[in-house]
Amino acid sequence: MTELFSGIITYLENLAQKVSLELFTFIGTISEELIAPIPSPLVMTLAGSIMRAQNKALTYIALIALIGAIGKTLGAWLLYILSDIGEDIIVGVFGKFLGIDSESIESIGKKFNGNWKDLITVILLRGIPVMPTSPVSVVAGVIKVKLSTYILGTFIGVIFRNIFFLYLGYTGLAASEQLTSGLE
Repeated sequence: MTELFSGIITYLENLAQKVSLELFTFIGTISEELIAPIPSPLVMTLAGSIMRAQNKALTYIALIALIGAIGKTLGAWLLYILSDIGEDIIVGVFGKFLGIDSESIESIGKKFNGNWKDLITVILLRGIPVMPTSPVSVVAGVIKVKLSTYILGTFIGVIFRNIFFLYLGYTGLAASEQLTSGLE
């Protein structure tokens, strides 16, 4: 199983060398959201390093962060929908044995009525760099958080997260270049 995921990571690294940075970012962010074992910082830090290697201005981070947020939000929406459908099927089949029903699960999601506090909560969950992103999508789909709040919060939060990882990749490559130039 680890060979499969390392193969996917290798594919993404090869893709980064063959397509434009913008296309790599879009495809990569969708992939890392849908394929949970891919480390969520992988695409953005790699994109930041590529930006530095291509001598892109530091301000270019904003555009790449936006493209990445669109891809990540699309992937998150797909995972939300799949989780919503999966919850209906699993609870429909096994709910009696587990002592749960769809109404009790969805009642949790109804507490998220789409107000500004819910939006801030989703933004924070999506923006914190150490928080894995796929589980947030799955839980939001299972409990049926209001979709408009979820999508907007995901988009905004992921922009902040992307900027963090892009900057990390951009400056990390710059720092390693400075270190290696001193060694020569």
